[in-house]
Amino acid sequence: MGRVVERTDLLRLRREAATAGHRVVFTNGCFDLLHRGHTDLLARARALGDRLVVGVNTDASARRLKGEGRPLVGEGDRAVVVAALAAVDWVVLFDEDTPLELIRELEPDVLVKGADYARGEVVGADEVEGRGGKVVLVELTAGRSTSALLRRIVEGRTGSARGPSVDNKPLNG
Repeated sequence: MGRVVERTDLLRLRREAATAGHRVVFTNGCFDLLHRGHTDLLARARALGDRLVVGVNTDASARRLKGEGRPLVGEGDRAVVVAALAAVDWVVLFDEDTPLELIRELEPDVLVKGADYARGEVVGADEVEGRGGKVVLVELTAGRSTSALLRRIVEGRTGSARGPSVDNKPLNG
């Protein structure tokens, strides 16, 4: 079995992780045009537990959330790219507008979102905390966002791997 899993397989893997005493962390997103901000968030999330589960919006879900013309990258490719990251244990697609049902089914020990969310805006926070879990808002990497990247592409601005990044800071810094 690969790291991109069906929901039923994920729930079995979650039960096995709980039996082994592993702390399961969950986060979610569209992950359209994967960038350093995404990888930083996923690494920070992974550091909070033993297993990281990432919910990735399906194309239909992402379109409802982001609007027509999005996502730019199809759900299968987005899931495979996220699953290839060292920080990620399992990726599951979800078609709902929010990951609430998935969070209820998965029962993660830790729910992670970026600090651009307020605690009251985090879908599933009440469910996770109600079971004794924890909600963590992690700081975002400044200047790294899909929206900023898309603006840069549309404006025709370029940069090399050794040159400036979106916020003119070195990409390796």
